[in-house]
Amino acid sequence: MSLRWRISAVVTVVSVAVAVALSLTVHFAFAYKQADEARKLQIDRIDLALREYLRTGQPTFGSRLDDPRVPAALRRAVRDGDRATELSEGRIWAAVGVDGHILSLRSSYRDRTSDLASLDRVLLIGAAGVVVCGSGVGVLIGARLSRRLRRAADAARRVTAGERSIRVRAAIGGSGRDEAAELATAVDAMADALQARLDAERRVTADIAHELRTPLTGLSAAADLLPADRPGELVRDRVRALRSLVEDVLEVARLDTATQRADLTEVPLGAFAARRVAALAPDAELRVIGAEVVVTDPRRLERILANLLTNATKHGLAPVVVEVDGPRIRVVDAGPGFPATLLREGPSRFRKGTDDRAAGGHGLGLTIAMGQAAVLGASLTLSNPEAGGALAELTLPSGASAVE
Repeated sequence: MSLRWRISAVVTVVSVAVAVALSLTVHFAFAYKQADEARKLQIDRIDLALREYLRTGQPTFGSRLDDPRVPAALRRAVRDGDRATELSEGRIWAAVGVDGHILSLRSSYRDRTSDLASLDRVLLIGAAGVVVCGSGVGVLIGARLSRRLRRAADAARRVTAGERSIRVRAAIGGSGRDEAAELATAVDAMADALQARLDAERRVTADIAHELRTPLTGLSAAADLLPADRPGELVRDRVRALRSLVEDVLEVARLDTATQRADLTEVPLGAFAARRVAALAPDAELRVIGAEVVVTDPRRLERILANLLTNATKHGLAPVVVEVDGPRIRVVDAGPGFPATLLREGPSRFRKGTDDRAAGGHGLGLTIAMGQAAVLGASLTLSNPEAGGALAELTLPSGASAVE
């Protein structure tokens, strides 16, 4: 049950409880007042009848002497000459003991009972109105709070997705200082602090990678001058690996700034995939189901395809299949599949698809692929098919709709 309906249910229950309590209080207070007034009136009447009886010796004003219908409890109450009243079967009795006899007077109480029933009907209508109005107010309050919290949750998800300009406080609206506004302010402060820390880390990473480019250029030139023997080849190989790492780190840093723009052009996806797959992974199998002309950046698309093929060949098993279907490119391998943490949390820099250090790589390939896909306005999803292996599916904007 959502917060809105919980609040509505609580307000409704409280409204019902208040309406019932007030109705019962008014009902019993009015009934007690009616009975008290009727008893006093009947006492006055029996006193008047008693005075006339003592003066004339005859019952008057509708009174009767030793009426057999007098209730037994009333008989016992007036046995010693006292006066008493009793409500019984829609009638009110008054009696007084006199000279060993009982002088009694009986009157109808049904008119007062009708008044009480009329009051009960009014109370029932009023209680129903209170419950309806209370429920309506509860629904409105719950809907307003729920709407603000949903806006806050949506804004928080957009911030998580990378929309830095979004602020939860502005998204929920209103100028009050209630708990929802305080929560939104706290979330915004937390997002700002986290973003500042991430920006600082990215700047440090980018600065380190940039500063390494100059000495690496010199180191690469010096390595090329080494003799063509085994030690020289090892040095050149490590220099190439280090240079590739630095370039990848710089690329990730540029993608993190969210300022990259695609250089769009029309690309026949089937022919593009055939040329790139043949050059990047000659052992991979290409299947073109239904090629389509897409508007995209071929350089960035090639980078994504290269990283997906590299990941499949290094961490998966043959056969590696590249399938082109409309605006989609799927890369499937027969390996152990993507780790559960990667599927749950997404690619993360310097986290490899395997714990085997001999597999090589530095864990930036899928991160770069995801970043480049975002620049292209495409979606890249990773999954493990039921048949086994790993599946990476890139869906590009198709046709003229991709041009901005």
